[in-house]
Amino acid sequence: MSAPARYPFSAVVGMDDLKLALLINAVSPAVGGVLVRGEKGTAKSTVVRALAALLPDLDIVDGCRFSCDPAAADPRCPDGPHPHGAVPAERAARLVELPVGASEDRLVGSLDIERALTEGVKAFEPGLLAAAHRGVLYVDEVNLLHDHLVDLLLDAAAMGTSHVEREGVSVAHAARFLLVGTMNPEEGELRPQLLDRFGLTVEVAATRDPAERAEVVRRRLAFETDPGAFAAGYSGEDAELAAHIRAARKRLPGVVLSDAALRQVTAVCAAFEVDGLRADIVTARAAMALAAWRDHIEVTSDDVRDAARLALPHRRRRDPFDAPDLDEDRLQDALDQAGDADPKAGEDAPDEDPGRPDDGGADPGPGDAEVDRGQRNGAEAPAPDDAPRQEPQEEAPPSSPPDPPAGTEHPTGDSTAEAGDTYRPRLFSVAGIGHGTPGRRSRAETPYGRTSGARPPRERVGALHLTGTLRAAAPHQRARGRTGPGLLLDGSDLREAVREGREGNLVLFCVDASGSMAARQRMRAVKGAVLSLLLDAYQRRDKVGLVTFRGRGAELDLPPTSSVEAGARRLRELRTGGRTPLAAGLLRAADVLRIERLRDPRRRPLLVVVTDGRATHGALDDALRAGAWIGAQGVETVVVDCESGAVRLGLAGRLAAAMGGTAVRLEELGADALSGLVRHTRHTRNSAA
Repeated sequence: MSAPARYPFSAVVGMDDLKLALLINAVSPAVGGVLVRGEKGTAKSTVVRALAALLPDLDIVDGCRFSCDPAAADPRCPDGPHPHGAVPAERAARLVELPVGASEDRLVGSLDIERALTEGVKAFEPGLLAAAHRGVLYVDEVNLLHDHLVDLLLDAAAMGTSHVEREGVSVAHAARFLLVGTMNPEEGELRPQLLDRFGLTVEVAATRDPAERAEVVRRRLAFETDPGAFAAGYSGEDAELAAHIRAARKRLPGVVLSDAALRQVTAVCAAFEVDGLRADIVTARAAMALAAWRDHIEVTSDDVRDAARLALPHRRRRDPFDAPDLDEDRLQDALDQAGDADPKAGEDAPDEDPGRPDDGGADPGPGDAEVDRGQRNGAEAPAPDDAPRQEPQEEAPPSSPPDPPAGTEHPTGDSTAEAGDTYRPRLFSVAGIGHGTPGRRSRAETPYGRTSGARPPRERVGALHLTGTLRAAAPHQRARGRTGPGLLLDGSDLREAVREGREGNLVLFCVDASGSMAARQRMRAVKGAVLSLLLDAYQRRDKVGLVTFRGRGAELDLPPTSSVEAGARRLRELRTGGRTPLAAGLLRAADVLRIERLRDPRRRPLLVVVTDGRATHGALDDALRAGAWIGAQGVETVVVDCESGAVRLGLAGRLAAAMGGTAVRLEELGADALSGLVRHTRHTRNSAA
């Protein structure tokens, strides 16, 4: 049965930067792969899946599960050693997809522990890394992968080898592949050090041109009506692209990276102050691949410019709230200055228009990225929906005064305050031991922490606990007829390791945005505190949500998400004013927690209530009853007391007591005393019980 037709690469409308980045990696996989960032519904997956059809067929050793090249077989191949001059078999390059919920064994492969111990057989089952060798490994929603899987994935991509270690038994095999990851930034970011491991990055967004959108819809409907006929209509263009990739691969070893071009590469990387030297190496490799693609004998300024546009944006982030970007005017200035430093620089393309990186020069190859700046994906002229993302970079310095007038306890109109300075808050965690998603906040039983005990396996043995297995087998040796040295093992003797690590939690912020919070510049400090806690949540791999209350009710401004960038943006845009419906805010938070518990019962919540405790809309007793109900559900709660002034009513403290949580003053969030808050809360609950 033939495989279903894939959407043709050449039929994709627009997406020029993405297509160019993929083609660069198809020519030179050493560039390091592509990370595709963009909103949902922008054909990210469609373009990536279409690329595999353009890659050249492979010669492999017949019967090798690890796709060894007959001309240079891996000497460590578990299916080897392969005889020299083995008859090759030919097959198409694979596109292997890594599911978000994949296990470590599924990714790297697994050993049959039971056979290894009972039969002495080192039986290895290859994983997805072996299947992707010499092909494409595609990870959709890479930002949702567990950290340890991302580490394994990127280590294998960087070294070209996958290592599997299981209780003293070691297997290694070649794993060189084109790594492509896609992600929606609204669902959370990758850590900066992991972003850096991707060679290129591309921001994609749906075009705002009605005619182009109509063409996208027209082609998609045609494909769904008759996939085979639609694909056949573009087979000639795809064949031309595939031939161009093969030719570019042959040209690549002969491409010259002159001293002048190398000086431009390093000057650009230095101008944008990227960390380390990986950016320089990736940009140089990408520029050489571009030169081979464009049939240049030598790397030109255009090649360096376009390579830098794709290799540098994600390496410039200094803060999780920063969006990847690249100022192309600054890029051009760096190129010009590097060219001025060498009298021979700039001779490659003297008539080039700096604003059009692909104009002029040699005749571009098929699929070259010659598009108007306004249509580039994530390069310039961002769509209106992306505009708020730039606001954090335009904030006034922390020392500047806030926008709203001070000294007014109840402003008559709404106002917006700037955020104060961020700082490192103390750790707030959830009591007990959970079983949630691996993270860095609360104690949890996870497959990736330190070993704390042993137990019979629930299903298949994961990590074998050797001493526990031997201890379980020892009493049965005489009954099994063992008289000599050593042990006879049975499957029932196997014990798996119980490991304790850390989990990520759901941190839900419930923030008072009423008029009283705007007095005495309080909201400035509140925003700074919540931003600090958001940054802490990002580092600890939590999900975050934001409920605000003012006037007559409460709103869910940010549904629980892994994107702290979205949370920071919502918080900075938060307006204050009106009365304080404290009870409504708590009930809205309780409803959010209830729904999230149904969606993800393993992720334990931490509720952070930020308020001065006043309830000027509705009765305070209603708020205390709502808080007591939340506490009865076992929700860990911290109340940040924002009350200020010489005379304090202590209403936030009363709320914390009703919720069975703890209260901390706003000005004490960074104090050393906070390290014991949750322990104090736990002691208070036990005493009350």
